[in-house]
Amino acid sequence: MPRQIFTDVLWTKLKATLLKMGIYNKPNLRLTIEGIFYRLQVRGPWRDLPSVFGNWNAIYKRFNEWSRQGKLMNIFYELVIDPDLEWKFIVVVY
Repeated sequence: MPRQIFTDVLWTKLKATLLKMGIYNKPNLRLTIEGIFYRLQVRGPWRDLPSVFGNWNAIYKRFNEWSRQGKLMNIFYELVIDPDLEWKFIVVVY
């Protein structure tokens, strides 16, 4: 497993939010989410996503699906209610 972006405590909080938003708890969910957040931090092309996160194309498709359904924005809105300022991300809406 790669160096984790989220601590186990943060992941527990985030996982509860994900489940509440209708995102299924699949075995690779943590890697998918960490891959998405890694890509948001680095801001590089999806195909440059390190292979430790899994197939970049699958993560990209999941990101697009969740974005199109509004799930990612709902997750971000939920997270700002009780922010953990250890990690700071800027979300730009186009």
